[in-house]
Amino acid sequence: MTSASPLSPHPIAAFSRIGEENAFAVLARAAALSAQGRDIINLGIGQPDFATPAHIVEAAVKALRDGHHGYTPSTGIQPLREAVAADIHRRFNETIDPARVVIVPGGKVTMFAAILMLGEAGAEILYPDPGFPIYRSMIEFTGATPIPVPIREANGFAFSAEETLALITPKTRLLILNSPANPTGGVTPKAEIDKLVAGLAAHPQVAILSDEIYDQFLFDGQAHTTLLAYPEIRDRLILLNGWSKTYAMTGWRLGWSYWPEGLFEAMRKLAVNAWSCVNAPAQFAALAALTGPQDCVGAMLAEFDRRRHLVVEGLNALPGVSCAIPKGAFYAFPNISGTGWSSAKRLAGALLDEAGVATIGGPDFGVHGEGYIRLSYANSAENIARALERMGHFLAKARAA
Repeated sequence: MTSASPLSPHPIAAFSRIGEENAFAVLARAAALSAQGRDIINLGIGQPDFATPAHIVEAAVKALRDGHHGYTPSTGIQPLREAVAADIHRRFNETIDPARVVIVPGGKVTMFAAILMLGEAGAEILYPDPGFPIYRSMIEFTGATPIPVPIREANGFAFSAEETLALITPKTRLLILNSPANPTGGVTPKAEIDKLVAGLAAHPQVAILSDEIYDQFLFDGQAHTTLLAYPEIRDRLILLNGWSKTYAMTGWRLGWSYWPEGLFEAMRKLAVNAWSCVNAPAQFAALAALTGPQDCVGAMLAEFDRRRHLVVEGLNALPGVSCAIPKGAFYAFPNISGTGWSSAKRLAGALLDEAGVATIGGPDFGVHGEGYIRLSYANSAENIARALERMGHFLAKARAA
């Protein structure tokens, strides 16, 4: 086999800076082990294990039968954009202009667009760490400098307004926030958000990307504080949300975002250039999700709550493991520093290969993730119990060795 010619096609240097979302690599490894006959319990992927509710599926089928086979406006069909605005008003009593809502093929698209618009060499972008890995990946791709905002267990896995504001410099172009949070399950209290917004008045050049994809996954009486509730930052707020988690629609690739007036036209043009529009029947399914019965959301949340207690109780019973109870999303982020494993990624790999339990090592979510692993409890209670038992046997055996 001959090596590639120096003149053969190759991507520009920026592509060497693109990272990964290791949850998909773990998913592929788990699938390969399953194909070899191994019994693998996957607590790695952040995907509800419920079927998409039947009335949502039927709406997509009906749309196809009714002939909705063509292009739609690049920003989405008008009834869906209006339904997004109505849903925000119903849940938060906040008014947004449907004309600035953009329907996109998944939540990542909003991250990609916002970071691409505002990131360049010489700019700084602040992002949560540990946090969703695509934030940093896209920041590095643009040539901007990624500035991690530490998300600390001692702070309940909420961001600190004081610490965040102290990281802002004249070079800061974008601040990314995520609450309820992946991977920690942390929820930032309203009082802390109030402090942050007040401090941002001194930094009018900084745009804010608020990732609120888990806004309906809250427990223990927690209420979601949307950044839309702060009119003083509306002119620089980008809101990310969607259907994948709330309605068990990960494979439908559906998201929405709300854009400030000064950035909306750039987003519209990017949609035209990159994906034209989201497929039509999926948009009608999304419309049915927002306008139809919401009891499916409550039923899923109740089951996630039951599993949350199961996984936290089980993790805290494991040797060398401690786990704060998550207040939102559907992840636990246990501290494994007492297990004797100095590398959380190595532990996660050993749990998969030797115990048949897929988890994600904390460093896959950032430099502050060392000493932790992420477990998704978007799996059945039976599988969670089996996984915890396997983890206990593995850790006890490893400690004895």
